[in-house]
Amino acid sequence: MAQTQIQPAIQVAHLSKHFGQGSARVDALVDISMAVYPGQVVGLMGPSGSGKTTLLHCIACILEPSSGTLTLDGDVVYEQKWLKSDLRRLRLDKIGFIFQYPNLLPFLNGSDNVSIVLDLAGFKPAAARARAGELLDYLEVGGRKHAFPRQLSGGEAQRVAIARALANRPKIILADEPTAPLDSPRARIVMDMLRRIATDQHAAIVVVTHDEMILDRFDHIYQLRDGRLQAVATGLAAKAPPAVMDAGQAP
Repeated sequence: MAQTQIQPAIQVAHLSKHFGQGSARVDALVDISMAVYPGQVVGLMGPSGSGKTTLLHCIACILEPSSGTLTLDGDVVYEQKWLKSDLRRLRLDKIGFIFQYPNLLPFLNGSDNVSIVLDLAGFKPAAARARAGELLDYLEVGGRKHAFPRQLSGGEAQRVAIARALANRPKIILADEPTAPLDSPRARIVMDMLRRIATDQHAAIVVVTHDEMILDRFDHIYQLRDGRLQAVATGLAAKAPPAVMDAGQAP
């Protein structure tokens, strides 16, 4: 197999975000620069109020930065202003979200909770259901595709939520405390799945976490305090980012 040079899937350069003006101004992020490559899983850590979720929301194009540059999957999407007119479509095409709680729709079964994302993206119903089944099998919950959220364990529900995040084959996956409601064994299972997804799909994954039990699952760990990048640590799972092996597409 040939090696292919790659660029960061997420490139943040001198990004800042403040709220309010004058004496009421709060600097939530100050001059943040970071890069995440396809196939990498990185952690964002820091005390409450340090800016972790604000940074995640800026990367997700939910919250507009105050200054700096944001590049996603090779496209500059923010440079002192938004450069894309349809941020909803950008999020749908490029970004998958995993939340602290699964947030599954209670009136839909597992399969429909995944396929609804593809319905919104314009897929035909049969293709959306087939894709949902493929992903649920990939995450080893295919046997629960007809179960409703109330019938799923916490770990099963989080797997369905991950399948939903993967539905449209995003290059970027953002997870906000995805292991917080899980015990340690289930938290490690979820993180192992995220590492597998990063490798199989060449996705760049950013995880906000306070869980010190999963630090060995990260390639790099960014520490934030008071909106500033304090340190970047190399995780135990680290691998070099410059090149990946060409491979067939995973589910």
